Amino acid sequence: MPEDSNIQIPGVPASEPASLQEPTTPREPLPPKPDQQAPEAVSPTGSPTGAPATARAQSGQYLTTAQGLRLGDTDHSLKAGSRGPILLQDHHLREKITHFDHERIPERVVHARGAGAHGVFRSYGTASNITRAGFLAKDVETPVFVRFSTVLGSRGSADTVRDTRGFSTKFYTDEGTYDLVGNNIPVFFIQDGIKFPDIVHAAKPHPDREIPQAQSAHDTFWDFVSLHTEAQAHTMWNMSDRGIPRSFRTMEGFGVHTFRFVNAEGRTTLVKFHWKPKQGVHSLVWEEAQIINGMDPDFHRRDLADAIEAGAFPEWELGVQTFPDTEDQMFEGIDLLDPTKFVPEELAPVQPIGIMTLNANPTNYFAETEQVAFHPGHLVPGIDVTNDPLLQVRLFSYLDTQISRLGGPNFAQIPINRPQAPVNDMLRDGMHQQAVHGGAAPYRPNSLDGGCPFLAGQDVGAFIDVPEELAASIKERKNPASFDDHFSQARLFFRSLSPVERDHVIQAYTFELGKCYEKSIRERQLAALANVDAELCAAVAKGLGLPAPEATEQVADSEPSPALSQMGGTWPVAGRVVGILADADSDLAAVNAARKALDAEGIVPLVIAPAGGFLGPENDGGVPVQRTYLTARSTEFDAVIVAAAALPAPDAAPGLDAKAGAPGGASDPRAVLLLTEAYRHAKAIGTWDSGAEALAAAGIPKDTPGIVSAGDAESLVSELTALLAAHRVWERFPASPAQS
Repeated sequence: MPEDSNIQIPGVPASEPASLQEPTTPREPLPPKPDQQAPEAVSPTGSPTGAPATARAQSGQYLTTAQGLRLGDTDHSLKAGSRGPILLQDHHLREKITHFDHERIPERVVHARGAGAHGVFRSYGTASNITRAGFLAKDVETPVFVRFSTVLGSRGSADTVRDTRGFSTKFYTDEGTYDLVGNNIPVFFIQDGIKFPDIVHAAKPHPDREIPQAQSAHDTFWDFVSLHTEAQAHTMWNMSDRGIPRSFRTMEGFGVHTFRFVNAEGRTTLVKFHWKPKQGVHSLVWEEAQIINGMDPDFHRRDLADAIEAGAFPEWELGVQTFPDTEDQMFEGIDLLDPTKFVPEELAPVQPIGIMTLNANPTNYFAETEQVAFHPGHLVPGIDVTNDPLLQVRLFSYLDTQISRLGGPNFAQIPINRPQAPVNDMLRDGMHQQAVHGGAAPYRPNSLDGGCPFLAGQDVGAFIDVPEELAASIKERKNPASFDDHFSQARLFFRSLSPVERDHVIQAYTFELGKCYEKSIRERQLAALANVDAELCAAVAKGLGLPAPEATEQVADSEPSPALSQMGGTWPVAGRVVGILADADSDLAAVNAARKALDAEGIVPLVIAPAGGFLGPENDGGVPVQRTYLTARSTEFDAVIVAAAALPAPDAAPGLDAKAGAPGGASDPRAVLLLTEAYRHAKAIGTWDSGAEALAAAGIPKDTPGIVSAGDAESLVSELTALLAAHRVWERFPASPAQS
């Protein structure tokens, strides 16, 4: 906005413009914005205090504890040496994390919006030589409960926002409950858990207006990540198609951290966990996600529940990357304790160790999905943690959070959280105690209860902490030097994508930064992108109308990792959804044949017609209708079959439906809208007979990639299924020349 402009554009995030560089000169907190007002300062009983309304705001130039103690560092936990474990005496860490854990009641501070399902995990036994975990022995089947979630939004937010997704699995093993608490992205925004409140505060809605909801396209998020550049790798993943998955069923999962496997002989191996969806990794296009957020904000949870209900049970293969447990805990120059780094699969292949099938929906959302409590400290013999400083803080934070959110220390007794192994913990009483404990001596040692419970040895399944030798060190707040590289992995990820995917990344950055009010924040993030990739930076800068800066750091190049691209392969089509556009004039026998052929492939066929009910006689070859022109939208379908000219329905009258402009054309405007969107979103479209008229009305050329026509339904379905296996017809719209 020109400096001399008198036009007041709403959206300014603070009472003063932000500087390009991080401010370093101490000053008092900024005053409120002119449009803001705080409640009057009165006593708890309503008496005026005479204090200004701003007296309750924060004060002072320096960061302090809640007790007013000035702090010199809030970016690093107190460790036993820069690579050592975090110390319990870190009073600042515990105060900061404890307060953060209790900021919201009762929904989760993060991952509030979730969907869950029950299932079973069957181990291949291929990990038996590196871990003694019983549930990973050959052919052992273990019940599981999985919760998928978004990170930023509230419980009432939409599903298909651009965000990281949680992917957490509770294994009810006979050795105790094991929780693999992960995300759909293998890296995280921060390296040390002490920064978790900062990244969440920055990414959540602005505290003055509680907007924007469930998205990162705003000033506070980009202010933080452009200053705290260790977040750049995760941000790059989020700006890619990974940030808007097609379905929970087509989403990878990662344990993020490096864990330690321990085998029966006590030998250790470092591992990273991967969940690989059997249907492949697929995403939405950005416009499609935006439409879904308005048309069906429950899209992902509905998709998961519908697939299970239809018998198209989602499956993921669990695999591990393995690394020698060396003293430096490095692999091919990558620090395995840095949660902002991943190891390319070409350097360390993912070795499958089991398969998970989700085969049942919850009976009650609140009792199960909402009350399930995960914790990375829920371990079993044979699996241990490492000194990853983000993981170390999570071991404290999760337990602390559950106590607040679930009403006390007995949350493990809620049915969905109950272990399916004997429990004799000597823990007693507390809020919501549901057990009726016997005995007189909940302590050790005792003789009054016959000495029970007894300590277990390794021979009967005791958990043994790995005796890790710690080098002589200094107690300090510091990261190792290997954590200082903030750009090479963002570069590796971007340059490993296909041209189409790189185009999507450019569009995402341009959109997100374009929603920021402060020019200085846009410029600062461009400076970070310049260190990632010059062409990426130039393209985003052009979209923002800003000059592209030069790189300020020398960043090492790496060989691209083909495993990072979602495109180029083929995958099973079971569980996909195909819409069949039909009316009373359609060849109903052919429509029924198409429905049966799709069903035989495990694909869900949904008939879209001018009105509900049946096409033709209900009891004599009629076709049941699942969607009408009014209720259908292209975003629900992975492909569309056009079996009718889609003439305007009786309710397609001027003023009654504005989804696609004024009615009156050769085809119903809502059918035209559905087809043009499916075409624009690179989905396969099949047609026969009069369906060509609907394509013509939508302006879709028949000779475009992904438009197929056949004389009979079975042949058409066969061609369409082959296209569906690749998810989209990406060749329909070539990438921009700069990315080709």
